[in-house]
Amino acid sequence: MNSMSTIDALDVKLLLELIRDPRVQISELSDRLGIARNTAQTRLSRLTRAGTIRSRGREIDLGLIGYDVVAFVTVEVTHRELDGVITALRRIDQVLEVYEISGRGDIWCRLVSVDTHHLQSGLRSILRIKGVIRTETVLALHEHIPYRAEPLLQRLAESAPGRAAE
Repeated sequence: MNSMSTIDALDVKLLLELIRDPRVQISELSDRLGIARNTAQTRLSRLTRAGTIRSRGREIDLGLIGYDVVAFVTVEVTHRELDGVITALRRIDQVLEVYEISGRGDIWCRLVSVDTHHLQSGLRSILRIKGVIRTETVLALHEHIPYRAEPLLQRLAESAPGRAAE
């Protein structure tokens, strides 16, 4: 699975349901989508094997469905417009995350795009937001460590007083 052309409309609906409810059971998923339980299970397995759904949890690898340009954008804003800028960023589909930051800039966000033209379009959308002064963009070349929480939780489990005997 290397491109969007291998993902059909049913796969997209399935992925949307998983994002909305990561703990959904196969039977409920099949009911929501109006498909057979075996179809839902087969498609989930195929998407997991292909890496579209990462094996640990229900995180979607957007690169495998065509959104393989990742950019980190630092946004400088007029402070009285901060809330409005954040609201406007929420409406841009390409924006995955937004953080208010300290240091250089005021907001940091992660954008994904299908190519550099799509990225440019997203950046122009950001620059058109009332209150945005300037942006600085850095492109990601390769993800070495995907988002993870397991090491922190493992450390907590190992150091928690009164943890259950194994």
